[in-house]
Amino acid sequence: MITVPKGFVAAGIACGIKQSGAPDLALVATDDGKAVVAAAVFTSNLSTAAPVVVSRAHLASTAGRAAAVVLSSGNANAATGAQGQADAERMCSLVADGLGCRAEEVLVCSTGLIGIPLPMAPLESGIPALVAARGADGEAAATAILTTDTRDKQVVVEGAGFTVAGMAKGAAMLAPNMATMLAVLTTDAMVEIDQAQAALVDGVRDSFNALSVDGCTSTNDTVILLASGRGARPDIDAFSDAVAEACAQLAFLMAGDAEGATKVARIRVVGARTDDEASRAARKVAESQLVKCSLYGQDPYWGRVVSELGSSGVVFDPDRVSVSYGGTEVCHDGIAVAHDAAAVAAHMAGRELEIVADLGVGRGSGVILTNDLTHAYIDENMGTS
Repeated sequence: MITVPKGFVAAGIACGIKQSGAPDLALVATDDGKAVVAAAVFTSNLSTAAPVVVSRAHLASTAGRAAAVVLSSGNANAATGAQGQADAERMCSLVADGLGCRAEEVLVCSTGLIGIPLPMAPLESGIPALVAARGADGEAAATAILTTDTRDKQVVVEGAGFTVAGMAKGAAMLAPNMATMLAVLTTDAMVEIDQAQAALVDGVRDSFNALSVDGCTSTNDTVILLASGRGARPDIDAFSDAVAEACAQLAFLMAGDAEGATKVARIRVVGARTDDEASRAARKVAESQLVKCSLYGQDPYWGRVVSELGSSGVVFDPDRVSVSYGGTEVCHDGIAVAHDAAAVAAHMAGRELEIVADLGVGRGSGVILTNDLTHAYIDENMGTS
């Protein structure tokens, strides 16, 4: 799907980073090897991985243009010092040699284990083969970036005379800002660099930055947007909406495929003093282990929700708060109310859940996307993974 917008090619192969032999190296590039408009948003974690450092520097040196993104999975190339940065630069140089562009016009992403030197031998032989394999196979690229994900994540959003497509990975260490994730978006819209960057920042804000699986923020988080300009020059609001929709769809897919997840839940807080306070309160509920365990147990234990709201640090009146599950109110003005228990039970048994808390103190609103906490999450993360 990443190659649906005009002007892009992709590839994905197994080069040997993963001992399992699974695909672990991907490329998204312009079909002619020429640099186009590029925008990016990176992790807020100060323990920043080498690929993030290198990609930031490359975008700065080209004033926001890139010809390709190379992505490796199985090793994060994080906490690897100067050698890690040299290895990330080498990955870019190998791609540039194959495409006929400058190394600074290549961006790099990695995901996987932290603190382990990047195995360069497989990359030295794999990247030339990857570049040679480039074509319309976006599926292979989307598969090659996965780690503990169980399935690839791809979307396409059609606009008026332009298209936005995206692929992403992410299954754990998912918390604002952003989630533990890599995402590449492509578009054939004709936009300027500042327009692309603004649209991406806005799109990330209400999608990846409104997603929390376990409250942990990664070292490698990166979202990149490449714009070929081969399509129409869109209305800028319509373009921003399309980018935001692609990001939102990818974030939802990530929440549903989080490690061990059986439920995807939207925690919506309304009636807060401000939008910021609503988002803070929603995040507190979304990251509560007790609430997440209740989601897994299909137990509408609203007392845990109210408790988290009261400790979230926002303006809160226990005599005004109300809570509903799937549109059925179970708590009003801080106390239990008679309700249709069967309707609530049916909602809790579903795959997609919504909890709405009305604080009753203002007009602010905010939403955080999360999932349940299961035994499988612990099994996956009790050792190095």
